[in-house]
Amino acid sequence: MKMKLLCSSVVALSVLMATPVSAAVKIGMITTLTTKAGYLGEDIRDGFKLAIEQGGGKLGNVDVELLVEDDGRKPGKGRQIAERFIKSDKVKIMTGIVFSNVAMAVVPKVVKEDVFYISPNAGPSALAGKGCHENYFNAAWQNDNLHEVMGQYVTDAGFKTAYILAPNYPAGKDALAGFKRFYKGKVIGEVYTKLGQSDYAAELANLRSAKPDAVFFFLPGGMGINFLKQYSQAGLNKTTPVFGPAFSFDARILNAVGDAAVGVHNGSQWNFDLDNAANKQFVAAFKEKYGRMPTLYASQGYDTANLIGSALKATGGEPQNMDAFRKALEKADFDSVRGNFKFGNNHHPVQDLYVREVVKDETGIHNKTVKKVFTNHQDAYAGSCKL
Repeated sequence: MKMKLLCSSVVALSVLMATPVSAAVKIGMITTLTTKAGYLGEDIRDGFKLAIEQGGGKLGNVDVELLVEDDGRKPGKGRQIAERFIKSDKVKIMTGIVFSNVAMAVVPKVVKEDVFYISPNAGPSALAGKGCHENYFNAAWQNDNLHEVMGQYVTDAGFKTAYILAPNYPAGKDALAGFKRFYKGKVIGEVYTKLGQSDYAAELANLRSAKPDAVFFFLPGGMGINFLKQYSQAGLNKTTPVFGPAFSFDARILNAVGDAAVGVHNGSQWNFDLDNAANKQFVAAFKEKYGRMPTLYASQGYDTANLIGSALKATGGEPQNMDAFRKALEKADFDSVRGNFKFGNNHHPVQDLYVREVVKDETGIHNKTVKKVFTNHQDAYAGSCKL
């Protein structure tokens, strides 16, 4: 009898040892954590991590392990990290890239390796049209979108001439293309600055000479801080109104620039005051966790995490089941902090877009949503995507 029990115990132990323990799903995050733009990646990371924490270390009730690496805003470094994630860590899901030049160096190769890339930010036009891919999703926007909003708004406001500026890289070119697509006035100056530039004296001198009715600029992170301060110091804010996308007027930039930004209108798909339950919960939780207001980058990181969670839940935590995981991502079955959200045929958002105004009140300087400009807006490149 004892021998039978012993044998039974050995068999049971052997079965337990042979049964694989379900490992956490690894998610590789390549993002910008250094340079003057480092806070953009920090906010994406922190929004993403908040969603994991709220799930008790899980997304979609599936254990996840987030691997975070800094690309230093360098395309080559981003590509090296991606290769390591794929070969050494066996990652099947990647996310995190802030800048479009890094995305263009990483995404096309990654998605061909049977890895999903879900963007929380960069949305270059080259990946939205003919270059779209079944394993690539953008949970934020296509690059042109927030600039298209301002092109329409500046037109509606009656400004006949505009001077426009952006950095000379893919997102900068998409930005000005987006603005011009909806702006019906005359562009009397179109300038591409150096990525990472800090001194805008020459550009401001040329701008002053051109005497436009309005100025539109896209300079994210530290570039925007420097430009706005110098614009105000030159006295141009008193004569020529400036407009831009949300990237140039996030909470961190407003804290750094101060009163120089008050009164400026900017385009966005998100703001802290959007009236929906998911957004109210997110803003409160982020402030409690990190002691600061979330930026749109944080909101995008949070939504990206919950989108991935919805697909993990639907597939039982198996992104390697690629057809099922892809279909689950396409459904976008999660509560976005933006409210209305769905994917178009090219795996880019179809969503509402707003104009915000920078205001100052007893709580400080912040953005206030003032108008919805586009409802269920889709990017201009979707028709060229043949998924």
